[in-house]
Amino acid sequence: MADIEVTLKDMMMLDGALGAAVVDYNSGMALGILGGSRDLDVEVASAGNTELVRAKLRTMEQLGLDEEIEDVLITLGSQYHIIRPTRGRRARGLFLYVALDRKRGNLALARHRLKDIEEELEL
Repeated sequence: MADIEVTLKDMMMLDGALGAAVVDYNSGMALGILGGSRDLDVEVASAGNTELVRAKLRTMEQLGLDEEIEDVLITLGSQYHIIRPTRGRRARGLFLYVALDRKRGNLALARHRLKDIEEELEL
């Protein structure tokens, strides 16, 4: 089992990782942030992605979908942004967020690895 610090370090080990966060989407607060740059403010991105996750969950509820979000992918010209809500009872109400450099990152591998990282997270 991994705590938030280990989880962030694991996410930053993904090829092309630019920044990572563990975020509580109920409060909008980042529980931990690692990485970032002048071009990527991970704290601002985390807050904005909180709104995205909340909106998607509301929409799914309104549609009566009995599903869980695996992940949300935002593709930019130079970056991939992956949001993965946690599903384990030990870390419910959170999401993992990682931004990858599109030239250096491997999207399929990152998604697969984020699933493993999410399963290891324990608060």
